[in-house]
Amino acid sequence: MLTSRKETVRTARPTPVIPDKLYFKIGEVSQITGVKPYVLRYWESEFKLVSPGKSKANQRLYRRKDIENILRIKKLLYEDRFTIAGAKKTLKVDPLRLTAAQMELGPSAESYRGVLARIRDELRAIRDLLK
Repeated sequence: MLTSRKETVRTARPTPVIPDKLYFKIGEVSQITGVKPYVLRYWESEFKLVSPGKSKANQRLYRRKDIENILRIKKLLYEDRFTIAGAKKTLKVDPLRLTAAQMELGPSAESYRGVLARIRDELRAIRDLLK
């Protein structure tokens, strides 16, 4: 009897929308990212990129950058199938710590530097004209 292997078709999942807030509690982060709270707490101990502050009531308060880093870690671990050690190395290699969306769609770090240099020069020229 010949058995067939089911092939899974991976579709690109839409990037979750992060609400426009300064701080998020762990339950909100769990809903946004689709990662259980106990996993988020574990990732805090493993990845330096995830470092939420604490409120006076000792609750974790995540910022937008923490959520973006969590989404990046999730992609590395769950979609790209990295180990924790491999994900740490990958995150350590990236000097600018770009978000997942920037890694997939955006230009390289060198082009960012070039754009920023041009903007700086244009702003200086405008400043000189206004003097």
